[in-house]
Amino acid sequence: MNISFRDGWLTWSGGSARAACGRSGVGAEKREGDGASPAGTFPLVRAFYRPDRIAAPRTSLPLTALSPGHGWVDDPADPAYNRLVTLPYPAGHEALWREDAIYDVLVVIGYNIDPIVPGAGSAIFLHVARPDYSPTAGCIAIARPALVSLLGLLGPGSTITIAP
Repeated sequence: MNISFRDGWLTWSGGSARAACGRSGVGAEKREGDGASPAGTFPLVRAFYRPDRIAAPRTSLPLTALSPGHGWVDDPADPAYNRLVTLPYPAGHEALWREDAIYDVLVVIGYNIDPIVPGAGSAIFLHVARPDYSPTAGCIAIARPALVSLLGLLGPGSTITIAP
């Protein structure tokens, strides 16, 4: 299944949802911390969910229950850059167990993973939108019910196309 983001909407065969992207819009030359969502077509790699907040969603993607020990490295100088790590971790990272609800369900977008280029951007996810659909740090975000429903359609070979 291919899903597409363009002009504030995520669309797929048989559905669509309002969506937020990075605060700098969509860009072809993504860099760490620039606030842009990367332009292009990328695999959807795996999914995570908060087991204390929702039941395991149905999906054919690899699915992992988050724990307070999950983090994602955003320090380009670290050998684990743009990878999942166990916390505590000495380098700069993003905690995936958050107080807000945006990572209650998330899908890893396979941007900058094969190969990983230090500084080209990290932690690009499809995740839950904030209630006001405010911009993300570079991810694509939709309402939680839409994301949980969409997960049921995703599996190996699924992709996302992000266009300006």
